[in-house]
Amino acid sequence: MKLYLIKSLLKGNVITGLTFAPISLIHQQIKNILVLLSLSAFLGCYQVQRDCEDFKTGTFEFNYTVDGEEKVGKFVRTEKLNVDYYENKVDSASVRWINDCEFILTKLNPKNKSEEKAIHFKILSTSENAYTFEYQLAMKDPFKKPRIEKGEAKKID
Repeated sequence: MKLYLIKSLLKGNVITGLTFAPISLIHQQIKNILVLLSLSAFLGCYQVQRDCEDFKTGTFEFNYTVDGEEKVGKFVRTEKLNVDYYENKVDSASVRWINDCEFILTKLNPKNKSEEKAIHFKILSTSENAYTFEYQLAMKDPFKKPRIEKGEAKKID
């Protein structure tokens, strides 16, 4: 390749803006592209398990932290009602399912403006007796960045 460039320059031919890469470098780049394509095809076939139907109703436990202290809460969910038990308190909310894996909780007896806001839950993945979820306010505030939290609930009954 270098010999060709030198001969062209000696003959007065002007070659501008061209760069030549060695064949081995081109082969390596092709191998890298093929590896990336194979990897993306493999990862694209992986699907997270989402058998949400099993978690629409039942009794569940979840862990949460208050002031650095790990605590366990419990809730019972029916098709239309969710009752939370935590820190010797009982709280209830209506449940409205959007689809098999997403629902909206709205407190039945809110004590302040903040509790009046509905919460959107989305089940991200499921296992035999637990599910991972994320939640955020159902109505987005255009002036605030959405705050999305994650958690895991374990079905105990």
